[in-house]
Amino acid sequence: MRLWTLHPKYLDAQGLVALWREALLAREVLRGRTNGYRRHPQLMRFRSCASPRSAINRYLALVHREASYRGYTFDRSKLGRIGSPQRILVTEGQLQYEWHWLLNKLERRSPSVYCRHVDVSFPAAHPLFRVVSGPIADWEHAQQRAGPQPGAQPDGPAGVSSLVSIGAARRLA
Repeated sequence: MRLWTLHPKYLDAQGLVALWREALLAREVLRGRTNGYRRHPQLMRFRSCASPRSAINRYLALVHREASYRGYTFDRSKLGRIGSPQRILVTEGQLQYEWHWLLNKLERRSPSVYCRHVDVSFPAAHPLFRVVSGPIADWEHAQQRAGPQPGAQPDGPAGVSSLVSIGAARRLA
């Protein structure tokens, strides 16, 4: 499960559809309706909100907005109630980590989308998040690794090309 901190405008069609499905699954987990993924680390940031379900509903609504902008027809009836607006803090290090991960995926999967975004040095976050300075998030399992760099050959199932220190990961950001 990857609930991107990045703005969904950077995702290719396959990534946007996957994000929609994974966010719907995350909402079911937060509602207590599934046995799987209950301890998934990416859900920690939603659980830390005053209203986790409202936060994931807002996340989904903004993914839906991007899909509609592109002319996709995601099922609007799946959108839930959004209470008072809340924002989740995310660090620059996390955003950069995800950015390099996404660029690596796009380079292999959607070269034309990759070419549109490769020159972006600091990507926008999903509007639910407010970016603050800091390293890769504690909940990110790959915090000891640098995110994959465009052009790198993946050496593992997560597509991460090498292990480096946290300091090196920060220098990549």
